[in-house]
Amino acid sequence: MSDQVQIRQLHSIDDPTIIAALGEVLADCVDGGASVSFMQPFSAEQAQAFWRKLSAGVTAGERILLVAQDADSTILGTVQIVLSQPENQPHRADVAKLLVHRRARRSGTGEALMAAAERAAALAGKTLLVLDTATGGDAERLYRRRGWQVSGTIPDYAMWPDGRKCATTIFYKYI
Repeated sequence: MSDQVQIRQLHSIDDPTIIAALGEVLADCVDGGASVSFMQPFSAEQAQAFWRKLSAGVTAGERILLVAQDADSTILGTVQIVLSQPENQPHRADVAKLLVHRRARRSGTGEALMAAAERAAALAGKTLLVLDTATGGDAERLYRRRGWQVSGTIPDYAMWPDGRKCATTIFYKYI
């Protein structure tokens, strides 16, 4: 990863410039075929609506939102830690939406975001993290490299943005 990439936490996402930048990363991932809950065609308006919907949870501290930015403050990637869990699961959090713009992939940005997510979750008092990802992709390799354990794989769990079904692997990690 370039020494110019910084990871920082956003405590709110009500700034239209930030929403547009996060929307660009999300739209790029969907356009590139990532299975991240959205289908093609996927518009900038849909991407920005997703981030506006999350705004209240970020502001309320129910989720941690981390971004990777370059020296020009351009957002290259993002990841979320969902802290708000059921009453009987106060020790765990979900890692969600690790998104890295295609122009920043294979640069260590995803690795840096995951390391920061794990640290942030630990600082929030969490000891167990869980996540799911499409089976067989770069993200799965990243999680395995970082010491995440496979809980299982579910066939046909989700779809690629083009409508084809894909398997999903569930991971966990004690931190």
